[in-house]
Amino acid sequence: MMTKSSRESWLRRGRALALITIVYNAVEGVLAVAFGIQAESVALTGFGADSFIEVTSAAVLAWRLHRELTLRADADSTQVERIELRASRIAGSLLLALGALLLVESVRRLMGMGETPDTSRLGMILTSVSILLMPLLARAKLVAAARLNSPALRADAMETVACIWLSVTTLVGLGLNAWQGWWWADPVAALVLVPLIAKEGLEAVRGGCCACGEEEPSKTSPAPPIS
Repeated sequence: MMTKSSRESWLRRGRALALITIVYNAVEGVLAVAFGIQAESVALTGFGADSFIEVTSAAVLAWRLHRELTLRADADSTQVERIELRASRIAGSLLLALGALLLVESVRRLMGMGETPDTSRLGMILTSVSILLMPLLARAKLVAAARLNSPALRADAMETVACIWLSVTTLVGLGLNAWQGWWWADPVAALVLVPLIAKEGLEAVRGGCCACGEEEPSKTSPAPPIS
């Protein structure tokens, strides 16, 4: 059983990872959207939108972890569960919003409703950097999520995993467009991520409830103290 001091250590680690995510993805999002608009690339613009969603999700997660750290020592786990429930549902909803955005824009482009994307070498460099850095961040988040038994942190980690795959498919789409002139590779690359994003989003929304599958904890039901 995890001790209180050990749990606090993992909470601080998770909060630090959330803050790193906020800073990195804010910069990445601004650059990706700028490059995507310049090149008329739905995959690159969607990649940038995902970065901003990750910023929002990480901010919610940082708040959730900070709230548990600042709870009174005698607070029971019901308060933590309520915070976890809210954070997990917000993270899952953001994933679903991203999936819907990519689906609509990709189909629109494949139907010829939009400009043919241009080559974006800067976008290719940006996504390559993300492919190198994001796996390290995702792994650290998943380890912390497992130690804290936190669906919200796992949902945030899966957004980072989605960012990895989105980086890969975006890079492939940009590369094929630059190499072979296959403009359709760009929206197809964005579509590849929709099922994964939707699956993780639904699991986060549903998994925001207690692990046992119950609804939000009752205000009157007793709960064991946090170990």
